Amino acid sequence: MIDLSKKRILLTGGGGFLGSHVRDALLKRGVPEENITIPRSINCDLREKNNCASAVEGKDVVIHLAAKAGGIGFNRERPGELFYDNLVMGTHLLEEARKEGVEKFVAMGTICSYPKFSNVPFQEEYIWDGYPEETNAPYGLAKKMMLVQAQAYRQQYDYNAICLMTVNLYGPRDTFDPKRSHVIPALIRKVAEAKSTRRNYIEVWGTGNATREFLYAEDAAEGIVRAAEMYDSSEPINIGSGVERSIKNVVDEITSIMEFEGEVRWIQSEPDGQPRRMLNVAKAKERFGFEAETSFRTGLAKTIEWFYENVGSVLR
Repeated sequence: MIDLSKKRILLTGGGGFLGSHVRDALLKRGVPEENITIPRSINCDLREKNNCASAVEGKDVVIHLAAKAGGIGFNRERPGELFYDNLVMGTHLLEEARKEGVEKFVAMGTICSYPKFSNVPFQEEYIWDGYPEETNAPYGLAKKMMLVQAQAYRQQYDYNAICLMTVNLYGPRDTFDPKRSHVIPALIRKVAEAKSTRRNYIEVWGTGNATREFLYAEDAAEGIVRAAEMYDSSEPINIGSGVERSIKNVVDEITSIMEFEGEVRWIQSEPDGQPRRMLNVAKAKERFGFEAETSFRTGLAKTIEWFYENVGSVLR
């Protein structure tokens, strides 16, 4: 087990949604604030190899969360960017960390890397059983290459790099920009805007039948930090809640909490995305004792409260 409180940590993406929660979890572990380095894209573009080399210099652990990501619409509009940016960031950063002698590299993968059609729940062994869902494939495959690289480096260099496969995350500090947000923040904003303008309906892409697994961001951060402390294997490991729910159920929960009684209009000409998603999370519990603790309704309520306090106050 690694005592992170004594390590110098590079936390890429630490200024973003998930990264901010991982930073909080590290501080709770006793990691001194000055030992956590968070590069910012404005002056440290991790697509550039030289910047990656500078970023890992003198570090003991890298937790790589930085990514270009978004919802279905964003994925359809920018597949080339999503592939290239995520691929080169991961490739350069892992290579420079190995060359620098960084003790451990934690790579953040994604459920989008799993095959479009796979037995549910997804077990780690299924990840090579087919091609990802088309709208997510460039992003999912770019992230999946970190797994290939990590396993190759462990084989050739005995380098300690691990890959964590996470589900859809939600919670306070999420991105509520309609152009980039994922399903939960997008729905929260839609309902808030409908209520604010007294519109008696919202529109939602797809049929509502697709299923997803959601994990509260604070829980995800705890799982990532535990893996950084205790997991040392080249095999990917799933981080999730282990609960599958339909998009219709998500809409029902959000509209209930937000007391919206209007109509939900399903735009069935728009894609559902992958038909079903849920991870088998047994290995995370077995290997480092991780289980999600926040109930979905509690997590949604906290997310909605944060939205109104920090983003959508004018929509009350």
